[in-house]
Amino acid sequence: MLMRTDPFRELDRLTQQLMGPGTWSKPSAMPMDAYREGDQFVVAFDIPGVSADAIDIDVERNMLTVKAERRPVAKADDVQMELSERPLGVFSRQIVLADTLDTEHIEADYDAGVLTLRIPIAERAKPRKISIGVGSGHKEISG
Repeated sequence: MLMRTDPFRELDRLTQQLMGPGTWSKPSAMPMDAYREGDQFVVAFDIPGVSADAIDIDVERNMLTVKAERRPVAKADDVQMELSERPLGVFSRQIVLADTLDTEHIEADYDAGVLTLRIPIAERAKPRKISIGVGSGHKEISG
């Protein structure tokens, strides 16, 4: 048996028991990392304990929304919960993506509790060389 002496956690637990499971839940944020890797923008979200079918990814214009739901584990009648610290319910995160990203070609991968999104940098945002014509008065753009 585990013993815990955190009065605030105990207050949260009692409040959750009084409200009942699923009667009140607010979306919780999920931790993430974001970085550029070559010609891609990578965003990694930590959502352990969530099955892939409980994850929803939407893009509307430049707003990326990730929602995940951690559902309670079905318990047998003879199981008595001694300690419950893992949060249940809906987790969500919204990110405004720059116009320089190609939101039409986002790739998603979920492995070991980490959701990784790879968003390509749009062609129009990549550096390009501009050649100068001599005497012709026009400039050419080469990719």
